Formats: sequence, structure tokens, C-alpha cells
Amino acid sequence: MVNYLSEASADVATNAVVGDGAHIWHLAQIREGAVVGAGCNIGRGAYIGPDVELGANCKIQNYALVYEPARLGNGVFVGPAAVLTNDQFPRAINVDGTLKNNEDWEQVGVVIDDGASIGARAVCIAPVKIGAWATVAAGAVVTRDVPPYAVVAGVPARRRGWVGEAGHPLRSDGDGTWTCPATGRRYVESGEDLEPV
Repeated sequence: MVNYLSEASADVATNAVVGDGAHIWHLAQIREGAVVGAGCNIGRGAYIGPDVELGANCKIQNYALVYEPARLGNGVFVGPAAVLTNDQFPRAINVDGTLKNNEDWEQVGVVIDDGASIGARAVCIAPVKIGAWATVAAGAVVTRDVPPYAVVAGVPARRRGWVGEAGHPLRSDGDGTWTCPATGRRYVESGEDLEPV
């Protein structure tokens, strides 16, 4: 029994697993073996590769490309036209000139932890891990792991600050602690990491 909504022009593989309450919009493609969690919203023209796993309540915006073997936690946001790559050494052909096939390269994936957000047209170059609640700015190119709660921007992406679960930039308290102006929640900075108090 299908407990999700899929627009007629969407292409959902028969062996993909789609959770209850998910909505798959026009021209989206969900490939073989993919797992789309309950409540996910897959935008127009988005691509979810074979065996990709999305947790519950993810939002994959229009024309975002999530290539296998990506793993996304719960509540992950992937903005319009963002790309999660899967090939460290991309080539169309082998050194002998023959067309590469699946056996000729090793897929590597992007891992995104719970609550993290990837901005519009950002590119995450696999293999990288985006920590929980981190924010990747629009247009950023991520080439190394992003710690939880970090805000990264630029090409290549660098940490520009910290962000809380509500998505608001954190305010420095001046003593190595940070506060979310939206929730009042406090965090403590330790080297390159940030943790809730």
C-alpha cells in the first residue's frame, strides 16, 4: 500500500522504499534501492541515486542531485540545484580510451548528519561529512569535513561562524560560549568544535 504522494511525472523505482507522508514532486527521480524517510519532500527535478538513504523529514529542493552512496540523517535540507558528488577522480574513459562503467571506479559518498542545511547551488565534494545542524552557504564548495553547528561559505568553504538548531547565527558571549538569539540556548566552543551546554 502506497502511503506517500508522487506526482505522475515523477519516476520512483519499484524497489525504492518511500516512507509514509513523503511527497515526490514533478520530474523527480528516485533510483533503485533508495530509501526516502517518512515525511520527506522531494522537489521538482530532484535526483536521488541508487541506494541513497534519506532520514525522516528531509527537504530536497528542486533540481538538487544526491548521488550514491550518500547518507542523510533526519531533517536535512538540501537547497535548489545543490550537488552531492560521488567520484574523487572523475573521468568518462579509462586510460586505454574505453568508456568507464560501474566496475571502473569507486563510489564515495557525502554524509550529512541530522538537521544540517546545504544552501542553493552548493557542491559537496565526496567524501565529506557535514556535522549535525551545520549550515553550508549557498554557492559554497565543500572539500573537507564540516563540524556540527558550523557555518561554512566560500570556494573552498571555510568556517565563518556558528549556528544553532533554529538556524540563526549564534552570538558570542566573549568567554568561549555562544548563545542562540532565537532560543536562548547556550553552547561552548572547544578548539574547532562547538557543543550545547
